[in-house]
Amino acid sequence: MILAFNWYPLKMVCMVIYSIALILILFYAIAQLNLLFNYLKARKNVKHGPQFDLNNPDEVPYVTMQLPVFNEEYVMERLLDNIALMDYPREKFEIQVLDDSTDDTVIATKAHVEKLAATGLDIKHITRTDRSGYKAGALKEGLEVAKGEFIAIFDADFLPEPNWLLKTVGHFKDPEIGVVQTRWAHLNRDYSILTRIQAFALDAHFTLEQVGRNSKGHFINFNGTAGIWRKQAILDAGNWEGDTLTEDLDLSYRAQLKGWKFKYLEDVTAPAELPIVISAARSQQFRWNKGGAENFQKMFKRVVSSDMSFKSKVHGVMHLLNSTMFLNVFLVGVLSIPMLYIKNEHAHLATYFAIMSFFVSSSIMFFICYWYMYKITYGGGFKNFISFIGMFFTFFSIAMGFSLHNSLAVLEGHAGKRSEFVRTPKFNLAAVGGNWKANKYLRKKISPNVIIEGLLCLYFAFGMYSAFVVGDQGGDFGLFPFHLMLFIGFGFVFIRSISDKS
Repeated sequence: MILAFNWYPLKMVCMVIYSIALILILFYAIAQLNLLFNYLKARKNVKHGPQFDLNNPDEVPYVTMQLPVFNEEYVMERLLDNIALMDYPREKFEIQVLDDSTDDTVIATKAHVEKLAATGLDIKHITRTDRSGYKAGALKEGLEVAKGEFIAIFDADFLPEPNWLLKTVGHFKDPEIGVVQTRWAHLNRDYSILTRIQAFALDAHFTLEQVGRNSKGHFINFNGTAGIWRKQAILDAGNWEGDTLTEDLDLSYRAQLKGWKFKYLEDVTAPAELPIVISAARSQQFRWNKGGAENFQKMFKRVVSSDMSFKSKVHGVMHLLNSTMFLNVFLVGVLSIPMLYIKNEHAHLATYFAIMSFFVSSSIMFFICYWYMYKITYGGGFKNFISFIGMFFTFFSIAMGFSLHNSLAVLEGHAGKRSEFVRTPKFNLAAVGGNWKANKYLRKKISPNVIIEGLLCLYFAFGMYSAFVVGDQGGDFGLFPFHLMLFIGFGFVFIRSISDKS
């Protein structure tokens, strides 16, 4: 006698996981909507505290600018020449080139630094034989000999304007401010679809999230570059630590838990280069998302047990869980096809699925938030709104296409699996004649995960097919747009991952 397998318990497990993931996404969407309200209020009431009078030599503070670099052949000369143009009193300004490079760029960088030093610029080339702590270790070692009471930091692909310091350092006259962070701009926003959707996402972070949190005193983060630290705040928070892949988020939370305030300047920008190939975007996304999960594990208990307000604790926890939302999106995507069949096979669950349909409001909230950010950047009007709809659809599709990759990073972070700090290759296409394939730092090996992403593309094609055949009422198309976006997203990531290696 053959016993039929009872699928019902497995279906119930599927429904529970699906429901929890949808609820967490909804909480995140509500938090984003709250940040939008904060942002809109803040734009109407911009306040700046006291500032140093930089025309008074006695008030000009000493600044050390740290440039942490690692194997940056294509952007090193551009970076150094740009920083040398910084408009700030030379007697109160030093530059540290914290060079952890392991290739022959060390020699060229050393020679260029010596050439700039001969002009009277206080610039030093600092190298290490031991790369422990990666970027955090380099910053920490440079801090030990830094002359400045304020520490500005720029990654190798940034090109700040000469007056950047004059616009930022004055805010430290308020003795409670530990960090001044500025907004990233994008040198190559319009290079490709990939760079446009990265800019789209980063613009929302640097407007909605940073301003929305900062305006209400919630925790924000130093973004690793294009900002200035008060040296005392770094030391008071316990200095740089290299036990997570996002040392900037880690130190930010430790400093704010110590009572230091952060100042975010939306109107001051620092242009930088976005990754132009998907392998570079992958390495950056993996580091950011794994680091976010690592910091949740490290900081969660400290945040909830702190004396900050309940609302700030909620926003702090949601901030630390940012990257974990990719895992929830991935679970909802994968489980949505079984849920489509469950819905059409079990009529008694109609009430449950009617309630679940409410969670489409999460997408509506995200749509509203991103539209306001887009409108502020590009302006309103019908034409721009139509352009935004296309960009929003493309962005969400490709973001979901990255959900497997980012979910694996998040799971590693929560599990405490250690991995090396993988730098994001910089390109400066002018330096290689416009041919990005000439970049020697690109990884040539295709990740096995790419094959899974290709299979997921087919899986969601099956999801679209299922919309036509499920049930006995001529199909169910409620999830068709969602499966279409997942199909496009995973297809884009798969095809670009393969073609970029050829």
